[in-house]
Amino acid sequence: MKHLDTSTFKTALLAQRTSLIEQLAILRGGSVGRAEASTEHFSTRDDTPAAANSARDLEFALDAHDTAEIAAVNAALARIEDGSYGECLECGARIAEARLHAAPEAVRCIHCQEKLEKAIRM
Repeated sequence: MKHLDTSTFKTALLAQRTSLIEQLAILRGGSVGRAEASTEHFSTRDDTPAAANSARDLEFALDAHDTAEIAAVNAALARIEDGSYGECLECGARIAEARLHAAPEAVRCIHCQEKLEKAIRM
């Protein structure tokens, strides 16, 4: 099996992590904690309580999503360091380079990912 050159993927993952951290900092209000930023952000709004609650819930969901993405990127960077990057965590097969270019944090080959998504839908 051909050795995977991970330098391109490492560069992409580092850039992705930087971008996500910046997004998260903006969402969280810089160095302020997310609860404080949300309280400050929504205390000046003229929205109804229901609209304010919906907007706050959306911000918390975006925060959770970005945090999970950062964790996935960090895990991919760790796999690069330990030499297991590009191997499917389910079946051990090599993940196609095209898939890694599209989603450098991918942990499963396309077959195993489709199988997982099908099982989740059921």
